[in-house]
Amino acid sequence: MRFARRVVLIHATAVAMQPVADSFRRLWPEASLMNLLDDSLSSDIAARGSIDGALTQRFVDLAQYAERTGAHGILFTCSAFGVAIDAAAQAVAVPAYKPNEAMFLEALEIARARRGRVQIGLLSTFAPSIPSMREEFLQLARAGEVAVELQSVCAKGALEALSAGDPATHDRLVVEEAASLENCDIVMLGQFSMARSHEVVAARLQRPVLTSPDSAVRLLQKILSPV
Repeated sequence: MRFARRVVLIHATAVAMQPVADSFRRLWPEASLMNLLDDSLSSDIAARGSIDGALTQRFVDLAQYAERTGAHGILFTCSAFGVAIDAAAQAVAVPAYKPNEAMFLEALEIARARRGRVQIGLLSTFAPSIPSMREEFLQLARAGEVAVELQSVCAKGALEALSAGDPATHDRLVVEEAASLENCDIVMLGQFSMARSHEVVAARLQRPVLTSPDSAVRLLQKILSPV
């Protein structure tokens, strides 16, 4: 534990906590984890319809608190708050990542290795997160000069089922919606809580399926591990 790196995980929903903990346990068990949860953030953005200054400041406050605890890196697990996370990342001196940033970069690396325009699917369970995720992904694609087409869909009712303690219904709804992405070369699961559905979605589509927590852990380990 001499060289353990502290990663602070900032959550807006409790259902994101276990998936990322599982990913760290499998991929980087040496990391020291700290969790911060504000479970009113998701309901607040849903009620307001957009990110305002007050919501942004809450993210800045969370990131600065995480930094004061001795964080070597920060990972946000809430995918509907891109602009607020950008502000939070700029307010701290340690690396701070959006929830899907690593997954998007990984998908673009796969796409870059293929010829022609690559079809990429984005499957979400939280509709308000889709616009910011689309914009973030397409910005990264343009910056990297990767030719892609992005198709995004939402598995309605899946997140609510999971939050109500019905994971079987969550997985069923996710797999059913995934069928609409059969024309895609790569599929990304947009919420951390969807990682539990990875195997069934991959079996249904028979193509690369990426999850946010696994991609994020791989990136954090690469960035933060001591040489």
